[in-house]
Amino acid sequence: MIRTRERVVAVTFNAAWNDAGLERVLRELARRRTPAAFFLTGDFADRYPKAVKRLAAAGHGLGNHSYSHPYFNDLTAAGRSREVRAADRALRAAGAGAALTPFFRFPYSETSAAQIKELNGLGFADIEFTTDTNGWKGTEGGMTVGRAVGRALDALRPGMILQMHVGTTEGQTDVIDARALPRILDAITARGYRVIDLRLLLTPPAPLGTERDDH
Repeated sequence: MIRTRERVVAVTFNAAWNDAGLERVLRELARRRTPAAFFLTGDFADRYPKAVKRLAAAGHGLGNHSYSHPYFNDLTAAGRSREVRAADRALRAAGAGAALTPFFRFPYSETSAAQIKELNGLGFADIEFTTDTNGWKGTEGGMTVGRAVGRALDALRPGMILQMHVGTTEGQTDVIDARALPRILDAITARGYRVIDLRLLLTPPAPLGTERDDH
């Protein structure tokens, strides 16, 4: 979470599989002039450089989500470093430019104090989340737009960091989060909250930092 008492939230998306749903998400964010942060894997950046450029051109912040989205607990410290550095190179090569932030999100939310210290040593800050809509599970995984919206709103409080996803896993066709986004943003506004850019954490005056709530 963002440590603040203000009624502000941050909307974030992970991208590792493909770019399904991205057009819809970008169109909705642009229509509302709403900022979001996108955590991309290096593999995604290599396969979809045009998507990286579009995100950067739209003014959204880009973060590092590792290169191949492995389980970090299964890697050595050197292996984890290679994943982070390779993703950084891929994002830069794809044209992330000034949109690239020093933010990192661990694959599968596998975090530990020791691994965060390693990450900090590489020049990155860990940005996790308050809740995930679980839209990534898709209709095939029993999710619906209503359930995704409900998960987001159940966690709504000052400083919430919402995690969503673009793309679909193998065998899925529906990007729940892309369809849920308008309803989530409508409800956030109706409840007196506003969406802020995570990059505000980089410049004072800003909240002190972030922490993750288990869910």
